[in-house]
Amino acid sequence: MPAIERVLVVGATGRTGRHVVEAAAARGLTPVALARDASRARSVLPPGTETVTGDLTDPATLAGAAADVNAVVFVHGSDDDGRPESFERVDYGGVANVLTALGDRRPRIVLQTTIFVTRRDHPFNDGGHALDWKRRSERLVRLSGAPYTIVRPGWLDAGEGGDHLRIEQGDTGEGGIGRGVLGALLVEALLDDTAVGRTFEAFSGPGATTSDFTALFAEAEPDVPGAPDAVEDTDNLPPGAEPARVKDDLAHLRAARHSH
Repeated sequence: MPAIERVLVVGATGRTGRHVVEAAAARGLTPVALARDASRARSVLPPGTETVTGDLTDPATLAGAAADVNAVVFVHGSDDDGRPESFERVDYGGVANVLTALGDRRPRIVLQTTIFVTRRDHPFNDGGHALDWKRRSERLVRLSGAPYTIVRPGWLDAGEGGDHLRIEQGDTGEGGIGRGVLGALLVEALLDDTAVGRTFEAFSGPGATTSDFTALFAEAEPDVPGAPDAVEDTDNLPPGAEPARVKDDLAHLRAARHSH
């Protein structure tokens, strides 16, 4: 696959995004932080971090941000926005809008969502259907035609702590993961071809610090190419019953993929 140099970090100023920026720079990459407020971004990110101005909810503002990157890491979220529609607008819409801004280009993508994303009866899915919209964002990435990895982290900065990573599939487990460990994991997934085409849950805890990421990623079964869901996901969100917007987005992606 083409060498990765410039990485657009969507959600760079968030508590996990800052770790992604640091980990990307430590691995010799150029992190490009997408921010609505560039001056604020510069105040919270390491000195010298490149910033581009754009709003995830406004596709017209994203073309410039997406123009000169060969990878994207999504660590954004609407957690600080209490409006029920924010999950559709930000968690899902942000992914849809960046993919649109990329046009015909298919850069490497790493998308962070969450554990419980397939557990539709969980209280987190009440109100704005947060889990459903995050799952729909995963489907966009899988059907985009881009080489991808989707990471579903456990509860952030919860649990016993520690730098030993473990991964699961099927979305049946629960546990914590440190944000610093997660940030490094997301960047390693960007750089290791073993991670491509895989979706997995990630947890961290006591034990030997994980350093062989190729072996870690190899523990995960790859997704079925062209399938909307991950390899062991519960089939409980029928594509045929989705909102019109989602159906249209998926149809557009499928058509674009077949035209290549």
